[in-house]
Amino acid sequence: MIFLRTFLNSIKLPDKQAMFTLNRIGMDITVVYLFILLLLVSIPSFVDQLTSNSGAGADMNLLFLLIYFFIFYYLPLTIIVFLFISLIAFSGTGIAKLLGRKIRFSMLWKLSAYTTTIPFIIYTILAFFFSINHVFAGLFILYSFLFMVKMITVYPKRKIRK
Repeated sequence: MIFLRTFLNSIKLPDKQAMFTLNRIGMDITVVYLFILLLLVSIPSFVDQLTSNSGAGADMNLLFLLIYFFIFYYLPLTIIVFLFISLIAFSGTGIAKLLGRKIRFSMLWKLSAYTTTIPFIIYTILAFFFSINHVFAGLFILYSFLFMVKMITVYPKRKIRK
């Protein structure tokens, strides 16, 4: 139930109420939610690998194919996505500091992770029908970055202490 509410709120981003609701969710739920999204994103590639008649996985047993897919596709994909989310959140801390907003790296990381929902869903649907190149990854990063900037501006400014 928590993942369904998280999914519905992440689709509503950058809505202020959805943003504050997602900030109350723990980091453990966020990471598991991201793993589930990445599993969903990797399904078209796994189906392609299962139906392929040539390549590294063509003559493998299903169990070995699952292990091969996990090690050489899902794990690197997860690492790359987590790195890009961290880079987006890190750049967001600088933007928040420039704008004088009261938001920390952990909140920016969480919100950046939730902004990936719509691009991942779109990618999964399109990947079943079309071959998608790496331009989509650039659009995904731009989408997440722009939404992060929009969400930073929603947060209140820091009070200057005298």
